Amino acid sequence: MLARLKAQPHLHDWIAAAVMALLVAVAIWAAQGRGAGFLPGSNKVTQLAATQTAPPPNVPAPPVEPVKFIDVAPEDAVKINAAVPFSAEPNPAAKPFKLAIGTDDRARSIDCLAAAAYYEAAAEGDDGMRAVAQVVINRLRHPAFPKTICGVVFQGSDRATGCQFTFTCDGSMARIPSVSGWKRAREIAEAALKGKVFKPVGYSTHYHTNWVVPYWSGSLDKVAQVGTHLFFRWQGWWGTPGAFRGGHEGTEPAIAKLASLSPAHAGAADMQLAADQTAFTPEKLAEKGARQLKIVSPGGDAFVVVLDRKVNASQFPSLALAACGQKDFCKFMGWTDPNKAPKGFPVSDEQHRALSFSYLRNRSSGFEKTLWNCHEFKRADESQCMKTS
Repeated sequence: MLARLKAQPHLHDWIAAAVMALLVAVAIWAAQGRGAGFLPGSNKVTQLAATQTAPPPNVPAPPVEPVKFIDVAPEDAVKINAAVPFSAEPNPAAKPFKLAIGTDDRARSIDCLAAAAYYEAAAEGDDGMRAVAQVVINRLRHPAFPKTICGVVFQGSDRATGCQFTFTCDGSMARIPSVSGWKRAREIAEAALKGKVFKPVGYSTHYHTNWVVPYWSGSLDKVAQVGTHLFFRWQGWWGTPGAFRGGHEGTEPAIAKLASLSPAHAGAADMQLAADQTAFTPEKLAEKGARQLKIVSPGGDAFVVVLDRKVNASQFPSLALAACGQKDFCKFMGWTDPNKAPKGFPVSDEQHRALSFSYLRNRSSGFEKTLWNCHEFKRADESQCMKTS
């Protein structure tokens, strides 16, 4: 069959086109409510929901699923997403949310919200960051999510998989924000917590970039687009204004991952440092995605690890951060092929070329970088690809 396809390239193109058409059809079918699965999504349900002020009897809040993506190329994802229509139902603006909590807790909430806005959407400009901030606040007010800003933003970030905002567990936080960018993100976050509403996204609780296709996207209503981000709300009553009545629980957790950016979260670093002393063991790292710990450099600041190919490559940075802990200088090198991993230091040029993933941190110069071997792992951002020749 393979030889036949090579001999008839037009047949290969026809098959590719047919597969793409099928994916688009499935996406549209799901968006119209027929593939909603566990979520109520018919027009009849939506119309009924608009008149309800309480959830339907015996209907629990929808589950918050881990973020998983359909395996399609970015250019194909753009086409699939473009083919899914926007909901024809009204898209009312969310009600203003004014956070009234203590000074320290408020400072932590601002920086958590700013981190989400900056790392998820700084490239989209102010409106992109406002849209992300609105989604975080919408989630806080919905019964399906935590009742703090930091709890919403960092939900699932303590696991190798399952984070709700990908920047919290894919290594993005190794990139230090610019002074001006961080200042602007904090201004947008503070305005949102004082009641500023970003109307275009309405009561959206989910979003994704148009170059990926999450499994959940077909079971939600597509309601807005801001830059490259598409925004979604739950179907049925759980996506209507009546569902968004939750309040803040009053105390914001300190997040160790924000300690270097936020004085309000600095106290969490001491607790995390103690945990890091025992974090780097073969058993602990195996839970996060390393099949085998090979060697550590004599100075303890460089690590050679065999990575598990079954683990999502986006989780490799969290493995590196667990190994490096609070070290000012750290180099983490991972190979998926144990036969190509070095048996000791120094690492040869040939072994460097066989790398699957690397992370380098040098806080004295403000440098942190994560790189993937893009021959093994596709990355939407080519700047994340290492040179292998």
